[in-house]
Amino acid sequence: MDTKTIADEQARLWNGTGGQAWVDQQALLDAMLEPFIPILREALNEPAARVLDIGCGTGATTLAMARVLAGQGECIGVDISAPMLALARERAQREDLRVRFVQADAQTYPFPAEHFDRIISRFGVMFFADPVRAFANLHRSARPDARLCFIAWRSAADNPFMTTAERAAAPWLALPERRADGPGQFAFADPHRVHRLLEEAGWCDIEIRPVDPICSLPESRLVSYFTRLGPVGQALQEADAETRTQVVGAMRAAFESYVRGSEVRFTAACWRIDARRGSAAR
Repeated sequence: MDTKTIADEQARLWNGTGGQAWVDQQALLDAMLEPFIPILREALNEPAARVLDIGCGTGATTLAMARVLAGQGECIGVDISAPMLALARERAQREDLRVRFVQADAQTYPFPAEHFDRIISRFGVMFFADPVRAFANLHRSARPDARLCFIAWRSAADNPFMTTAERAAAPWLALPERRADGPGQFAFADPHRVHRLLEEAGWCDIEIRPVDPICSLPESRLVSYFTRLGPVGQALQEADAETRTQVVGAMRAAFESYVRGSEVRFTAACWRIDARRGSAAR
């Protein structure tokens, strides 16, 4: 598919059922992915006045960064999903945080040039239709010596929890094939490819390190998690009642090895990718 078709497909997904599922599961997902917040907060250990959060979704990471800045800087979250951003704005208003959310495609949006001190993302950059174009656009928006820090999943093989539902549901549901080079959850599994994409986009001092936090969710929310999110969640919306019952039973059994009493625990095998914008303009 060409980049416009891919971008349109992503926009439909995240402004439709995919985005709404994340809104509905916001509290669960925020708690499950909480271990990544301290990693991104480390990116603000040095002074930073202007922070951009890419693929901010329902706002957890943007709000966390705004709390660190404590009203002393500018924090902007960008996402293509209107329903997710609507919730993010509500959350910011409740906390009276100095933060702004923009509905836009970060690979084409005209950010102000040489503006941001830090650009961060938690699982928000693997869905670009044209990653080099996207990272070049972000590079132009970064001030000289600004830092980029984002989290991306390693491979599907490294993250069996994340593909358990798909493997269990495969006999009943026609699921889309994951494309190795994305866009998608595991698009940045290959660190050499990630390094090349960033380098072509102008970034330097690129460092890619594995991080393996333990994530968890309540066992009581497990079925809700795997029936609403991801490719299986999408496919189940079209399934008849009998098929749905069979699929849900098979998936719940497949997750049993991750259940520890009232809690579900798994290792999230990810990359932490850091880079710097050089002093010279690109």
